[in-house]
Amino acid sequence: MSKNLSKSRYTAYCQCPKNLWLGVYRPDLNEVDASLQARFDRGTEVGNLAKQLFDGVVDVTTHDGDRLDLTAMIEKTQRCLSDGTPVIAEAAFSYEGCYCAVDLLRRTDNGWSIYEVKSSSGEEEGNEDKVEKYAPDIAYQKWVLTQCGINVTGTYLVCLNRNYVRHGELDIQQLFAVVDMEELVSNELLKVPMQVKAALQVLAQDEEPETDLTENCQKPYSCAFFDYCKQQHGIPEDGTTVFDLYRMSFGKKLEHYHAGRITFEDMRGERLSDKQQMQVECTLGRTGRIDKDGIREFLEGLTYPLYFLDFETMQDAVPQYDGTRPYQQITFQYSLHIKRNAEAPYEHRKYLAPSNGRDPRRRLAEQLCRDIPKNVCTLAYNMGFEKGRIKELAEMYPDLADHLLNIRDHIQDLLVPFQQGCYYVPAMKGSFSIKSVLPALFPGDPELDYHNLAGSVHNGGEAMTIFPMIKDMPPAEAEAARQSLLRYCELDTWAMVKVWQKLKEVTK
Repeated sequence: MSKNLSKSRYTAYCQCPKNLWLGVYRPDLNEVDASLQARFDRGTEVGNLAKQLFDGVVDVTTHDGDRLDLTAMIEKTQRCLSDGTPVIAEAAFSYEGCYCAVDLLRRTDNGWSIYEVKSSSGEEEGNEDKVEKYAPDIAYQKWVLTQCGINVTGTYLVCLNRNYVRHGELDIQQLFAVVDMEELVSNELLKVPMQVKAALQVLAQDEEPETDLTENCQKPYSCAFFDYCKQQHGIPEDGTTVFDLYRMSFGKKLEHYHAGRITFEDMRGERLSDKQQMQVECTLGRTGRIDKDGIREFLEGLTYPLYFLDFETMQDAVPQYDGTRPYQQITFQYSLHIKRNAEAPYEHRKYLAPSNGRDPRRRLAEQLCRDIPKNVCTLAYNMGFEKGRIKELAEMYPDLADHLLNIRDHIQDLLVPFQQGCYYVPAMKGSFSIKSVLPALFPGDPELDYHNLAGSVHNGGEAMTIFPMIKDMPPAEAEAARQSLLRYCELDTWAMVKVWQKLKEVTK
């Protein structure tokens, strides 16, 4: 096992020494699922595109089987430094156990500039608070290069420009925003030698470091080992601790934790919001809260026919279609359960865009207008998402806007009675998402368990990840993935039906 330092290991140490040690010695605690792998792939795609920002780029990436050949990359980098290469991609350097590969190293009049490429959206441009988290990474690279005798004349962050809207061919110069990081990196650079020394010591030790829970558990990133560390500190995963409280800031939770107030019992008498107080009281009393009048008031605002609607979307880091921006939500699927009157059976309608790599939105919008007439009551769960997607479709297709906006204006939110505290049971564990509410209202029902779905899609993240991949799958695999998407989305709207039925039942 290599005990050398890389830029990813260095930034892991900067967040928390235990984060670094666990990532190296206990990688089994951080499983790479399909969504995480998709993020890695997205970073690779963005990195490859960023090479087109400059002319004369030479990529020194070298593999030895499935692994990077770091020695060969370092040797190639040295040759490029000497032969006048304008820009080196993955320029590799090593200094006393510290290794780094610079995404783009650009020759200047009297040295070299570092360009660190990130697949995040360009909201960071001009916002120091947003880009500060990248400073340790770039500072470490500058330190390594400086120790290797390279004169670093500039440090830059390259990220996606969220304001870029694609029209026709991809405009690489507009796709990316370049942020000068010199001031932030200069401040961070002073810390690097001491941090490097400490990080190497952590890598050299066989025993897991002892660290307490701090703000760094969620800053600048949510730590993959947070649940493991909570268990190490004896904090149960049963939804009855201060870390499970509804909408309390992480900093405030830590204050209670460090003061010894960890369990709900410890939180008795503390100043809490109404919903937090309800959560604590219901959990400790092992009872629920049902406000029948509040639920009735919500139900009386619904009228037949009822249309239960759920969308699935994907988010491309690099916009694929005209009129889209980086990470814009692209709706490709919906499920619809229809209840025309109290006695009528449920009807199910669905739409899943063809898996041909083309913009799915026009045909989906047309079908949605055929499936949902004007002036009917449509139900969504957390309706802001569905309303937002419909508004975008209306802006994209003016000829459909009147009908689409009519649908949007008649959407009601099934989340309301739960979010308002009209219905709460301890099994919700302080969450009102449908993935928490459903098993709490129907415990042990296998037909409503997303884990029991056949196929590869069991949550929205997997749906978002798999749809754009289908076009490149063999026919049988592609069809299986499409069927999995259909089953998942159908369960989303059937879950809404069951929740609505439960609300009616408890008010009788």
